[in-house]
Amino acid sequence: MPNRLAHETSPYLLQHADNPVDWWPWSAEAFAAARERGVPVLLSVGYSSCHWCHVMAHESFEDDTTAALMNEHFVNIKVDREERPDVDAVYMEAVQAATGQGGWPMTVFLTADAEPFYFGTYFPPEPRHGMPSFAQVLDGVRRAWADRRDEVGEVAEKIVKDLSERQLSFGDGQLPGEDDLARALLGLTRDYDATHGGFGGAPKFPPSMVVEFLLRHHARTGAEGALQMAADTCERMARGGIYDQLGGGFARYSVDREWVVPHFEKMLYDNALLCRAYAHLWRATGSDLARRVALETADFLVRELRTNEGGFASALDADSADPVTGGLVEGAYYVWTPAQLREVLGEADGDLAAAYFGVTEEGTFEEGASVLQLRQGEEGAVADAERIAGIRERLLAARAERPAPGRDDKVVAAWNGLAVAALAETGALFDRPDLVAAAVGAADLLVRLHMDDRARLTRTSKDGQAGANAGVLEDYADVAEGFLTLASVTGEGVWLDFAGFLLDHVLAQFVDAETGALYDTAADGERLIRRPQDPTDNAAPSGWTAAAGALLAYAAHTGARPHRDAAERALGVVKALGPRVPRFIGHGLAVAEAALDGPREVAVVGAVGGAMHRVALLGTAPGAVVAAGPAGGELPLLADRPALDDRETAYVCRNFVCDRPTTDPTELATTLGTLS
Repeated sequence: MPNRLAHETSPYLLQHADNPVDWWPWSAEAFAAARERGVPVLLSVGYSSCHWCHVMAHESFEDDTTAALMNEHFVNIKVDREERPDVDAVYMEAVQAATGQGGWPMTVFLTADAEPFYFGTYFPPEPRHGMPSFAQVLDGVRRAWADRRDEVGEVAEKIVKDLSERQLSFGDGQLPGEDDLARALLGLTRDYDATHGGFGGAPKFPPSMVVEFLLRHHARTGAEGALQMAADTCERMARGGIYDQLGGGFARYSVDREWVVPHFEKMLYDNALLCRAYAHLWRATGSDLARRVALETADFLVRELRTNEGGFASALDADSADPVTGGLVEGAYYVWTPAQLREVLGEADGDLAAAYFGVTEEGTFEEGASVLQLRQGEEGAVADAERIAGIRERLLAARAERPAPGRDDKVVAAWNGLAVAALAETGALFDRPDLVAAAVGAADLLVRLHMDDRARLTRTSKDGQAGANAGVLEDYADVAEGFLTLASVTGEGVWLDFAGFLLDHVLAQFVDAETGALYDTAADGERLIRRPQDPTDNAAPSGWTAAAGALLAYAAHTGARPHRDAAERALGVVKALGPRVPRFIGHGLAVAEAALDGPREVAVVGAVGGAMHRVALLGTAPGAVVAAGPAGGELPLLADRPALDDRETAYVCRNFVCDRPTTDPTELATTLGTLS
């Protein structure tokens, strides 16, 4: 019989609706039940495309004996971390403080007042590798609760007190200067993997936000080393197994430092960020590889993640059904053996495909299978380009016959904001109006379904039904960024208006008026044991620095001083952390580059999509905002700016100083750093 999760909209929670565990969703009623029964709370946090979440569910939560222990001695709460990033952040901070590490699934035991007292992540069904079994953990916590309740309470109180006293150093509220950004670049150079690209060792994650900083730093200062690190990293990833060589799009991370074997889940946020990064790399260098990857990733987003309502689904699972056994196997959808290639392509094309994609008899993955890589330079296969394209099409069609990975269909506001920005800009740069239309469709859904009449955002929706959870800072910031990008691409002022509504809410609800620091949850939001606050990047830009970027761009569009002031104060955290941990505040460094450059305000009086508008969008000046349309059009930057001699005319200003207007595309390109 289904449990309470059957009434939820989260695909992750619905995956657990038929467990024998008597799960509750996160709710006041669950904690009230724990208080009434006099038992602790077992909080389990994960997400739908998490491989080890599935493993623990199969081993423990689907086991009747384990479920009976859980039901008898605990109130069990299941949380989708993608729906409730605030709950996840608060308890992950406690887990990391107590154990020195974190991850998912996250397992935390709480009092009825939501105070944590025992922590962990994955627990196996039997003792393994020095870890106790999950049953041993359950029994130990049960005994401690029964025999040492006062001690447990004291531990919980101390943990909450320690968390509440942790102070975040976010600088003096001053903008980072040239020296701060130079020191950040030096730190990145020290961590750079010159052999394989990227930063640090295994596992290796796509450094999207750092790449954006490096591209902007090169554009502003001419530092060739910054461009080289960005370009080499992007090329290594694009040729590696982390990139889907058939269908486009990137897996979550590489388990090795060479980008060969990925953890196969595909996330919306990664692909939106990387789509934009490769488009910007092409804009800076003209690289054919960057162009191809940007467009293939955009096409992947639209083809495989767009929902019936026009939004974008959160993720594709790493696991899919093995055609032989029927069991879920990581990577089964994506890997190939030489025999499988020959079966689809025939002997000659199969051998060519194996050589081209690095598929060997030994394999690069498990059981002799290989992840496809592009080991051979494309320039070396020019003569076979048409043949290779045909091979790709045939392999992609054959792969489509395999059991597909599951899809998490919930629409997350923040990640859809990132997708709107990526698709709108990629569509504009590569003359793909269909991609711009897809961005507009997702933006329409966000306005229609996720925004209420007070411009408050709902975090998620699914199948056209809005969820119950309030948006967090990253939702407001990333959706505003998507709307601002649409305004620049389409010339439609309504998107700037919507961005303004969201950013006004950020100023009112998320900014500390005294310090300028930002919180991840609204001042009038649900009270947790600690109000989460984190300026560092994780898999996506932090809400803090994403808000700084959106506030800065909005101020450039409108001249709104409160938004500019808030952005500058927020960037104090980049001054504090950028020189010390640049890999973890890449987006903040990119926003700081825009602030130091102005950012430039570009008004194009003339046709939206015309020659001068295109030159403006192709400019590499960091964070430049672009407004296009007729004189006195919908966007504020067009006010009181006539067309000269009835020709398309561009006005470029920064830091309260304007260049003379120009009707010459070459002159505008020189001003904005547009690649000739």
